[in-house]
Amino acid sequence: MCGITGWVAYDQDLTGGSQRAALTAMTATMKCRGPDAEGQWVSRHAALGHRRLAVIDRPGGSQPMTVTEDERILAVLTFSGEIYNYRELRHELHGLGHRFRTASDTEVALHAYLEWGPAFASHLTGMFALALWDPRTQELLLVRDRVGIKPLYYCQAGDSVLFASEPKALLAHPDITPSVDADGLRELLSLAKTPGHAVYAGMHEVRPGHITIFNRRGINTVRYWALEAQEHTDDLSTTISTVRSMLEDTITQQSNADVPLCTLLSGGLDSSAITALAARNNPEPVRSFSVAFTDHERDFIPDLMHVDCDEPFVRAVAEHVKTDHTDITVATSGLMNATNRRAALSARDLPSGLGDFDISALLLFRAVRQHATVALSGEGADELFGGYFWFHDPQTVKANSFPWRAAIDVYTRAGFGDAPMNTRLLDPDLVRALDLPGYRHESYRQALADVPHIEHADPLERRMREVVHLHLTRFLPMLLDRKDRMSMATGLEVRVPFCDHQLIQYVFNTPWSMKTFDGQEKSLLRAAVGDLLPAAVRKRPKNPYPTIQDPQYTDTLRAALAAIADDYTAPVHDLLDTTAVKEALAPGTDPRDMRYAAELVLDLATWLKHYNVRLDLP
Repeated sequence: MCGITGWVAYDQDLTGGSQRAALTAMTATMKCRGPDAEGQWVSRHAALGHRRLAVIDRPGGSQPMTVTEDERILAVLTFSGEIYNYRELRHELHGLGHRFRTASDTEVALHAYLEWGPAFASHLTGMFALALWDPRTQELLLVRDRVGIKPLYYCQAGDSVLFASEPKALLAHPDITPSVDADGLRELLSLAKTPGHAVYAGMHEVRPGHITIFNRRGINTVRYWALEAQEHTDDLSTTISTVRSMLEDTITQQSNADVPLCTLLSGGLDSSAITALAARNNPEPVRSFSVAFTDHERDFIPDLMHVDCDEPFVRAVAEHVKTDHTDITVATSGLMNATNRRAALSARDLPSGLGDFDISALLLFRAVRQHATVALSGEGADELFGGYFWFHDPQTVKANSFPWRAAIDVYTRAGFGDAPMNTRLLDPDLVRALDLPGYRHESYRQALADVPHIEHADPLERRMREVVHLHLTRFLPMLLDRKDRMSMATGLEVRVPFCDHQLIQYVFNTPWSMKTFDGQEKSLLRAAVGDLLPAAVRKRPKNPYPTIQDPQYTDTLRAALAAIADDYTAPVHDLLDTTAVKEALAPGTDPRDMRYAAELVLDLATWLKHYNVRLDLP
């Protein structure tokens, strides 16, 4: 895993001192993603930067990497991610006459381009974001993996196009000013990811499964992969065994690394299955890590999402699979630390309003990174197999909205009127002007239009195909963003086996009746991996990432919100509903009622101050 950045400009000579200084500044922002080495490659019209986290071929995988013929450079690549099928591709390319000087997957990707041109992306299996400069055609190719596991941003400045793994690298260029317009703020608050939208004005993400090509004629984007609708002809028994086989194959592929590897274990079905399957591939005990909060079992109160504590199930899996397990306990003081809060926001470059979700993940990954460089994680299983409770709630399934958004509206609005929880402390005139319901509805309409359907499917199967597709394309990307930013901020590479595109394609087309054949959520996955797990874990309902319930944490939120309310010079002050803030801070108010809205205000305050963001709002 690495960080990439650079730009192409046909009207400049990028070998000059100021241009090199800009490239150096942009590359330096990616140090967290690549702590092991730095590299740059500069020509008259192209400048590529790279920060390396060495995982495959540690001696030979330095970047940016070039391929030459008769002392002429044919292609240059700066690459982030992992190509899991690089050994097979290397063998195929060798048979086609290609010769290799390293054992890296980077060089395989370069030669794949030389063999197949832009179509090379469809030959790659893995998680990746890459920028390839072809001096022969004077073209820049920006390529992102099929599911969007690895990030890749770009923007234009005059006749130039800049790219980077994260917005912070683009913002380090002297010609780029951080600005957010109304649509950017709407996207920030929408709780649904619009493919290609990057919040900052003029900035874009390369869409998953797409290639963006920049040349002297301008920018052109082509899609090389998308989910397709296919008739599922396997019976239930065959489907179960196929899912098991595909999981075994992808975890075998993704367990390849020249550095220490571990699993992130929550005691839930998804992470437990990955841990158990990884252990079968490893002659030594697999290292596993879990996160918990100080006195969490003491403070825990069940709710609609969190029905039990992770700790007993983590212990059961670790003992059953015989992992080398470590519990990472996050202290309340660490979550309340202002430096950690700012570090979590800096990792995202945007306010999330998720507070302890982000901060605790950052602290977990810092601790894991002391023992391992690569971790396997369970993102994608709930979206693919139907794990969230709202998949099984007729009211949210039939809602004319994103199902998770409908669930929030149905189950968390009590006492807030029509104001969503995360915006209830914002200026009501601003919220009305943004028209978030209208923005979400249009986003939902566009998302539905992307869903591929099977002809003559019954209404429930058709709707559940839509629900799964919405989650894979609009919900899962938010989780992948979080996992990438928090892990790479600590130099930890996290791999997500459930996001293997072949597995996604197969399970996406599996009928909903098979996914819930025994009446429990994720029935298909439970049947595929159940023999590997303790009975308690096989039966355990979905329990999402834990959240702290220590009253000290909400007390700290209250104090921080009060400080912002008293600071009339804070840039965020103009966005607030001062009356709502006073009510939230009034004695006797249940701090849980203002928690998510306060988290957002704190994030906005930090972001506006430290990123010097210009807001162009109605």
